[in-house]
Amino acid sequence: MGGSVSLVFHLPPNLIQAAARNAVPLRIEFDLTQAPAPQVLPALALLQRWSGNASEPPRLIQLSRAQLRELLAAIGTQPLFIYNGERSPWPMPGLLKEPEERKPAAPAKKREPEPISALAHDGSGLLDGSEHFLAITPPPRDHPCYRSLLTFLKNNSFTLEPSNRRWWLRDRHKVLNLLATQGRRLRDNFDLEETPNFTQRTAHLRDAEVQAAVHEEGGDFILDLDLAAGGAPESEVRAALATGRHYIEHGGRIYLFDEAKLAKLAEAQRALNTHSAAARQATTPAAHTALKISRERIPLAQDILDELAPGFRPSDEWQRRSRALRELSTLPPAPLPDQLRDTLRPYQRLGVAWAWYLRNQGLGGVLADEMGLGKTLQALALLAAIASETTKPKIVVAPASLLENWRREVQQYTPQLRVFVHHGANRLRRVDDFAPYDLILTSYGTLSRNRKLFAQVEFACAIADEAQHIKNRHSQNASSLRALRADTRFVLTGTPLENSLDDLRSLFAFLMPGLIPALPLGAQAEDRAWHDVQTRHVTAPYILRRTKAAVAPELPQKIEQTIWCEPTAAQAALYRYWQEKTERELLDLAASGANEGRLHLATLTQLLRLRQICCDPRLVPTETGAPASTGALSISDSAKFAALRELLEEAIDDGHRVLVFSQFTSLFALLRPELDALGIAHAYLDGSMSATERQHEVDRFQSSPDIPVFLLSLRAGGTGLNLTAADTVVHLDPWWNPAVEAQATDRAHRIGQTRTVTSYKLICSGTVEEKVLALQDEKRAELADVFEASDAANARLSIDDLRSLLAS
Repeated sequence: MGGSVSLVFHLPPNLIQAAARNAVPLRIEFDLTQAPAPQVLPALALLQRWSGNASEPPRLIQLSRAQLRELLAAIGTQPLFIYNGERSPWPMPGLLKEPEERKPAAPAKKREPEPISALAHDGSGLLDGSEHFLAITPPPRDHPCYRSLLTFLKNNSFTLEPSNRRWWLRDRHKVLNLLATQGRRLRDNFDLEETPNFTQRTAHLRDAEVQAAVHEEGGDFILDLDLAAGGAPESEVRAALATGRHYIEHGGRIYLFDEAKLAKLAEAQRALNTHSAAARQATTPAAHTALKISRERIPLAQDILDELAPGFRPSDEWQRRSRALRELSTLPPAPLPDQLRDTLRPYQRLGVAWAWYLRNQGLGGVLADEMGLGKTLQALALLAAIASETTKPKIVVAPASLLENWRREVQQYTPQLRVFVHHGANRLRRVDDFAPYDLILTSYGTLSRNRKLFAQVEFACAIADEAQHIKNRHSQNASSLRALRADTRFVLTGTPLENSLDDLRSLFAFLMPGLIPALPLGAQAEDRAWHDVQTRHVTAPYILRRTKAAVAPELPQKIEQTIWCEPTAAQAALYRYWQEKTERELLDLAASGANEGRLHLATLTQLLRLRQICCDPRLVPTETGAPASTGALSISDSAKFAALRELLEEAIDDGHRVLVFSQFTSLFALLRPELDALGIAHAYLDGSMSATERQHEVDRFQSSPDIPVFLLSLRAGGTGLNLTAADTVVHLDPWWNPAVEAQATDRAHRIGQTRTVTSYKLICSGTVEEKVLALQDEKRAELADVFEASDAANARLSIDDLRSLLAS
């Protein structure tokens, strides 16, 4: 195959039957530890789309015949299938053709069944009958399906005839309704063999089908969904649905309304109807629906139609738009200067092509690549491509601390762009002042303060970097960003989902307003859950995320290790004192009738004290009654400093350079004199420093091998920096959002790193920190169902979560 990726599809033994049911399960084996071979990239892209843009292909997936045909088109003749123990190309070329409609059989002369044996030869039960009656002979009592079949028969009004052990249903209306609503279950779940009599006498029964047709209207598409029963008028179909009749007779044939298909039709109408709140809440399908599909919802609509109406034949324009985001490898490249194009890695060129396509369609997206994969460079390449076609200015909004980094990246990779940093005293004053520049860089705070000016400028593109700054849609940052007038909009973030799906809703309120319908006021829990599912589905095509393991296998390994620190005697005594005092204070506060918000704040404050004691007891202010006064404590009373000192001395002796992160700048104020006393040179960065000071410290560390240690506050230094001169990372204190820690570690583990990166986490055993580690895993699991695990940063902490951390 070329390349080193292994990709194999295991086909089920009952492949023929599964294809007939239009549901073929595949077990997938793959190895993405090295670069995928070009021949399998289209197949991997399909698997990623079908699994909701997960970070890696699924291990097990069920595909329809239409999806399998699409997969075969991507694979070609490669021997990627294993069937009955043999590896080969697709083993049955004609199997995936859509079955032709069966011709009606001649009317049966008798309604009673022909004589049949009590059981099939293999010990299965028997299914006999016609449209007028059903006669079922269960399998033997020791058969695995016997009890469940018996329950089914009793629940569906069958009666037992003891003389021949058959269960009978003799009402025509009930028989047809049962075959429509439970026929598939009856045939597939109970190991019943159909008699030739039953097959012949039910051959004239047809399933009503969903028919879809589309036409363009005013730049949008009108999608017609119909429940078709031969040529039966819509009014008759509607009347049958309204009365609970799951079949209709027309033109000498009987059409059954399969219950599962009706549910899918209702769900499709609900998901695609963005203009009627009542329609979105409906749980029964309409016989006919005309839905207006805007261009940004075409990928969602096509995914639904693939399953609902396999015979759908879209227009060329619909097909072009629906396929583009499914087959990224076929997207045309963006027009880039040769030098810039050669600088980009293959996955980065693909990311720019993806963004370029969205821009040309007037859409936007979230570039959510894992930290260290060059989102800034891909964004600059997109801006350079746009600049080749229009002189309208472009804008990047980023945290103030990253503006200098952006300016330097522009100088290095896209020097042809005329850039202006609108920040501090250096600001544009009038709309006309923007015209000479290709790119404006500004901060979220500056944008909010100059909102009126920026809202008057027409930008060709607006990019929001480090998008956690707009995840609160009601903040000034978010509203100021939404006020920008831009032809296309993009967001850069390694963690598009940090707290809940509201994060995504806020991002897309900026990217594509109106894409996600608003949740109705007073919505119940069930409606909220449905709305969450739709949010995920509708946004998935516009989120592009790649992981280092998948696209940058040349990166060295990242090793993560927890170092357990046993608190010193003074540290443990002070911790117990504050823990007991905290419990009493919170009980008294709750007894006084304090509201949830006040209790939440008080609990966080008490947790802060306990976490500070774990780092260094001197961080907690002196208090009368404490077992030891702050003034009597020293650095030797911090178990973590002893562990850090040993770790630093060993790392420096071995030639390693170290990033040390903490959430407490006050801890660094205590550590820095100790490092000076030990003769350990270090750089330092926190949130109070200006952008110039920040960049100076970064440059000093990156270019000075004689500075082995860089102390960084977690929030100020955890994003937007390239610190590949370091190969060791130390987290002095854990946080319940694991994504923040991962971002910090990825300051060193990113493109350009040539050595193995080791990340150490210092944890005081038997304390709140140990519980924080457990909480990290719990919060990842809570969000794993709604987004890929690597992005499941944490769920918002409840008061119960906080109390559990404080508990002894």
